[in-house]
Amino acid sequence: MAHDTTYALELRDLRKCFGKTEIIRGANLAVKAGERVAIIGPNGAGKSTLFNLISGRFAPTSGEVLLGGQRIDGKKPFEINRMGLSRSFQITNIFPNLSVFENLRCGVLWSMGYKYTFLRFLSGLDDANERAKQLMEMIKLDKKRDTLAVNLTYAEQRALEIGITIAGGAKVILLDEPTAGMSRSETTRFIHLIKEVTEGRTLLTVEHDMGVVFGLADKIAVVVYGEVIAFDTPEKVRANQRVQEAYLGSAVADAQAGGH
Repeated sequence: MAHDTTYALELRDLRKCFGKTEIIRGANLAVKAGERVAIIGPNGAGKSTLFNLISGRFAPTSGEVLLGGQRIDGKKPFEINRMGLSRSFQITNIFPNLSVFENLRCGVLWSMGYKYTFLRFLSGLDDANERAKQLMEMIKLDKKRDTLAVNLTYAEQRALEIGITIAGGAKVILLDEPTAGMSRSETTRFIHLIKEVTEGRTLLTVEHDMGVVFGLADKIAVVVYGEVIAFDTPEKVRANQRVQEAYLGSAVADAQAGGH
């Protein structure tokens, strides 16, 4: 009997050209449900393009993207989101003049199909209020319930953004450099937060900070010149000769010297 090989997310010979320039050159990746994967690689390797192809911002030139065994390449971002994939961006994506609670409730309502319901009707939507309250506790912002998002610290805004990203109950979460711009102590706390809130979900993150990569990822995908040249556990990627030559050598040495 054939065993089930449905992955949470799969890329099959994915290619993307801009004009005559091929940025993604036959990328293959198969991520199992519940795995936390960090995508690393030198600048210009195609990491952001890969994210844009997965989340529907770009359509591939050729190849396939599958979410839970269903093809999503060529679909619009909102359609992919409804199928269970949610993405947070490098640029914080929150409503600055709404409170923490209101931001989360908007995220919940959107996912429940309420769309832009007039705010005065919202207080009656107990299910949405309850879910927003749970999310607020998960991201450790319950003490900032009525604080306007614009008045939060940078790290708190990123935490709120992750709360909004998971509000819809997506099974696959994409985070684009989640700890960029944070201090070392904020970063350490944030890694714990990401681990907690993505428990049981599949996570893909683009990350430059090797301390974050080794602290967060079950597996690492190394992208060089638009191809995935290695996909394995952090230990095996660290020891991979080809990866060291292409990219990791100095970064790993720095991380190890720093005690990570």
